[in-house]
Amino acid sequence: MNLPADHIRLLFGLKLRQLRLDKGLSVSELAQQSGLSVSYVTEIEKGRKYPKADKISALANAMQVEYDTLVSLKLSKKLEPISDLLRSKFLTEIPLELFGIDPSDLLELLAEAPAKVSAMIRTFMDIALSYNMSVERLYLTMLRSYQELHDNYFPEIEADADRFLSEFAPTPSQPITEGLLTNLLKTRYGVHIEYFDPLAQPELVSLRSVFRPEHQTLHLNASLSVEQRAFILAREVGFQFMHLKNRPYTYSWVEAESFEQMLNNYKASYFAGAILIRRDVLVAKLSELFARDAWSNDAFLQLITDFGATPERFFYRLSNVLPSQFGIDQLFFYRFNHVPGQTTFQLTKEMHLSRQQGPRGIVDEHFCRRWIAWTILQELQFLQQNKGFDSTLCRAQLSEYADSGLQYLIISVAHPFQPQFQQNMSVSMCFAVNDALKSKMKFLAESHDVKSLTDIPFRVVNQTCERCGIFDCRERVAAPTVLQKKRQFAAVKKAMDALK
Repeated sequence: MNLPADHIRLLFGLKLRQLRLDKGLSVSELAQQSGLSVSYVTEIEKGRKYPKADKISALANAMQVEYDTLVSLKLSKKLEPISDLLRSKFLTEIPLELFGIDPSDLLELLAEAPAKVSAMIRTFMDIALSYNMSVERLYLTMLRSYQELHDNYFPEIEADADRFLSEFAPTPSQPITEGLLTNLLKTRYGVHIEYFDPLAQPELVSLRSVFRPEHQTLHLNASLSVEQRAFILAREVGFQFMHLKNRPYTYSWVEAESFEQMLNNYKASYFAGAILIRRDVLVAKLSELFARDAWSNDAFLQLITDFGATPERFFYRLSNVLPSQFGIDQLFFYRFNHVPGQTTFQLTKEMHLSRQQGPRGIVDEHFCRRWIAWTILQELQFLQQNKGFDSTLCRAQLSEYADSGLQYLIISVAHPFQPQFQQNMSVSMCFAVNDALKSKMKFLAESHDVKSLTDIPFRVVNQTCERCGIFDCRERVAAPTVLQKKRQFAAVKKAMDALK
């Protein structure tokens, strides 16, 4: 594999520093014996300079090693993780600048303390292997962190969406229609649109779209709903309008070849949400909803319908707008999938703008069955099986975590998802109940104690059964093993402290 020049400089500097230390030489001693300046040797060791052949020979002679030994990019065993890191795609594909990291600073850190950084890298790699973390999962984790770092609001993409709207739909009441998007793709961007039948091609049943760049053809799944189709078309317009060339060609993506692909996929999706759900219109409608004296599930569902969005896409747009426009930034979002008749619920997506509570992906534990995200799926299953109901439900719940006392308002929407697999989905937005939230939502501000609200059910919940001390819980499905171990440890510590 060809390495970038800055990586080659760093590897050479690491090798030089390693050999110098092995020989028991200081920087000044090596400089004196090689006829080079101290500052120049320091620059080499930090990976900032790569010496010419005559200077490499001088350094090799000073340390009594072969020229080839010094220029070899092979490092000692304890520094191999750094070599592996530099040879991997990590430093070249991850745009570290997004996280406020100057790549040159990272390289200098590697040069300054190679052994310690090497141990840290080895630890991270081992953790990733232990959790079977694929490259795609690592990219997703980094992308989610990037979203959370910016409260999932990106003014530059909003500005692109505003430019698009001012050009193609300047009137606020003018919706972005499927016809407009289709016409733009065909006439302005030369994209052909075709449909594939997932029943005739079952291998493609999980894909909503496939883009073939060699033919400039967007293949759409014929079973998509109107809302799903509009989003896919708007997303494709986003790729074209924002000139995002490095991109995945399937949705959902089959594999991510680079972090840039995943980031551009996110940008195009963000753009699609922004043009389909206009920021100013959404802010106005949310303000009306929040000014109500009482919460209304039906009014919230109607809001989703008015924007022609899927519940998930609407919640994602909320996560863009609420922090930036309302100052409501203590929130998190999660999605569960469930097959009616089964007792398992799969957490398939999460995003946290609040660092306090939330489901998070805890391995081998059972999430609390009192969450509205689960009970709404159970209610939907009952209605489907006994009432022939096959539509969308909305429910709200005020939840108080038993272990912390933190309170959350959770709004959850459940609906049939992928009918061919007989699967349902719930998406939930959770808001930390605090003064900022109460100041924006009148139906919360009317009561000093949210437990007394009559229009929103209140329940004490917890994170998982294994960590929960609500021992009379009828919904419990597993023993509180983690809690028991924690209490046993506390008892041992107390007994140790009592020893004299």
